[in-house]
Amino acid sequence: MQRISVVGTTGSGKTTLARQIQQRLNIPHIELDYLHWEPNWTEVADDIFQQRVSQALSGDSWVVDGNYSKVREIIWRKADTIVWLDYAFVLTMSRLLKRTFWRVVTQQPVCNGNRETWKTTFSRDSILLWGLNTYHKRRKEYPILFSQPEYAHLQVVHLRSPQATQDWLFSL
Repeated sequence: MQRISVVGTTGSGKTTLARQIQQRLNIPHIELDYLHWEPNWTEVADDIFQQRVSQALSGDSWVVDGNYSKVREIIWRKADTIVWLDYAFVLTMSRLLKRTFWRVVTQQPVCNGNRETWKTTFSRDSILLWGLNTYHKRRKEYPILFSQPEYAHLQVVHLRSPQATQDWLFSL
């Protein structure tokens, strides 16, 4: 387990777990949001995003977190392990709501100097709306993807609760 992709719905704790794996295994952590978002929440072009991801994954070991379908093939082809954080809707949404509120109030930078605001929180580009709209889709999508022959080489670690995640992490 040296090339790990952490996936799960928005707010499930992908980045937090990836950082813990980084510390536990002493391997580089790659956060896809930093490769995808420029300042002022500007998305990079797909080809540039793909180049950045390919370059970031050029090493022998890493842990990457994120759900970007436009780079999934690049990541999963190189990965040996997928860690799927598949938590209950109520838990995920409550975490996302708390995180978003905290980031708006404290103006904590998210990536590349970007900040969440009340305006974006209650707009059609809201991370909360994104979470609502993608939660059930991801839960249906991942098992289908994992069963594809091109991903047969992947070890899938399916974690359904924070306790299961902590138990797995401590077993590393």
